[in-house]
Amino acid sequence: MMSGENDSSKFEVNWQETPNPYALKFITNRPLKMEGKATFVSQEECKGLPMISSLLDIFGVKQVYVQGNALTISHDGQMSAENIVNSVESVLMTRITIHDADFVTDGEESKVKSKATEDRSHLSKEQQEIEEILDRTVRPGLNADGGDVEVISYENDELRILYEGACGGCPSAMMGTLDAIQNIIRHELDNPNIIVIPI
Repeated sequence: MMSGENDSSKFEVNWQETPNPYALKFITNRPLKMEGKATFVSQEECKGLPMISSLLDIFGVKQVYVQGNALTISHDGQMSAENIVNSVESVLMTRITIHDADFVTDGEESKVKSKATEDRSHLSKEQQEIEEILDRTVRPGLNADGGDVEVISYENDELRILYEGACGGCPSAMMGTLDAIQNIIRHELDNPNIIVIPI
């Protein structure tokens, strides 16, 4: 159809390096995921998502992280960044017209349901505060670099987190960013005993 061709010709992709030498961030002028975020590491997770499946098929690609109009590709370093960029751009340009940005993954479905009905009210008061602190201080920078952090649990002054996207496996995430998160949380909650543990 003519309108599809016009839409496709207007589709734009820009890419940038991230602090993780094994991750590249791609920003498009169209949403790739309308709500939430999703991480893919295997073909089994990509059922019904041919664009994501094709991205995982690129030689050396280990993970695809999607949020809003951005995606982060994590790779094993065997292929040059230039070759990965060319391959990713080619997949995006040819598959965007059949991509469903309203997709919801199986694991995400239960999270979305609980968040929709309870928001963060099901979390402890401390964990709600931690989420708000991360939203305000840490997440904007991580999102800008193609990553994010998810709070897994907070018990007995131990905050367990999971790095997502470019932050997963990034040397700076495991050192400088981790220290920054720990210091911010300790300061904001006025508790010097909090330990942040990445899982």
